[in-house]
Amino acid sequence: MQFIDLTAQQKQLLPDGRSLRNAIDGRIAAVLDHGQYILGPEVVELEKRLAAYVGVNYCIALASGTDALLISLMALGVQLGDEVITTPFSFISTAETIALLGAVPVYVDIDPVTYNLDPSLLERAITARTKAIVPVSLYGQPADFAAINPIAARHGIPVIEDGAQSFGSTQHGRYSCSLSTIGTTSFFPSKPLGGYGDGGACFTSDRVLAERIRRISRHGQSRRYFHTDLGVNGRIDTLQAAIVLAKFEVFETEVEARGRIGASLSSRLQAAGIKSTPQLVPGNTSVYAQFTIEVENRPAVQASLKEQGIPSSVHYPTLLYQQPGLVGLGRCSQQSCGCPLALSASERVLSLPFHPYLTEAEQERIAVAVAVSSSTPQSAVI
Repeated sequence: MQFIDLTAQQKQLLPDGRSLRNAIDGRIAAVLDHGQYILGPEVVELEKRLAAYVGVNYCIALASGTDALLISLMALGVQLGDEVITTPFSFISTAETIALLGAVPVYVDIDPVTYNLDPSLLERAITARTKAIVPVSLYGQPADFAAINPIAARHGIPVIEDGAQSFGSTQHGRYSCSLSTIGTTSFFPSKPLGGYGDGGACFTSDRVLAERIRRISRHGQSRRYFHTDLGVNGRIDTLQAAIVLAKFEVFETEVEARGRIGASLSSRLQAAGIKSTPQLVPGNTSVYAQFTIEVENRPAVQASLKEQGIPSSVHYPTLLYQQPGLVGLGRCSQQSCGCPLALSASERVLSLPFHPYLTEAEQERIAVAVAVSSSTPQSAVI
């Protein structure tokens, strides 16, 4: 069984009868024909289509989700000595980009249901040095921006959504990446909308910010060989833009399938004896970028699943403030307790195979294997 089956995706048929693989090949061939490998017409087309989909004025396509975070922070003027509030339970790029600018990551513990940043703990983490807030929309559903944004607004602090795992999900009818000052996402191959290499994007309706993000992503250049900002080389390749455009043709169908299969797999796990199923906050949808459960004795469960031919992964076993490269560069807002809910989650979470083409037979096989492998009937699905 594949953890994520990109081969099955390529076989899907488009309304015109072509397979997705044929569409991808056609898009790549068009780039090879026109030869504009940097900032070609596919980049402009992708930006327009994704901005319209998300419901914002501007999309800036970039070289990776990490670049999207870094450039967003740079566009907001984050610099040495500033503080940026975020979650400790995420991939390293969330805090790495803050630290690279000389700012201090300030970690706020997670909500135990969604694993996203807990808004009830946010205000006490804000200081005079707080320059931005970076909630992560983990595992496929948005963080609680309905609660986060008013707190940020009271203090005049911009919010950046790390939406690397949530592109295509919604909160009260609004799409992820439209829920904050700047939204960011990733087109890494395993993401809900993935390319075949690195890629990412920033989204905003603020014209000044959009122009700044675009300049920074092009070495701070406002016109040829004239650089008004310190920037980076953060442009997306035309070939990756072309691939993402082709895959966007099946994206809405895949989003629907992700929601349906997520609910189905939850039901099967419950029927197999797992006590709780994935919990969506009212008003949220999820794209289930990871289908993650909690188990006791995770190494033994993983070993048992492997014996049954079921791959698994851990997202994430080490909190950001525990990462050797980040030790001493940030702090927990709860000084004495070190984000206990995030710590507990890091010791228990286990991600199962999940993608839009997971068959009913595969879902049942996963549910039975988890039930057999779990060392306790109290395993909880998140």
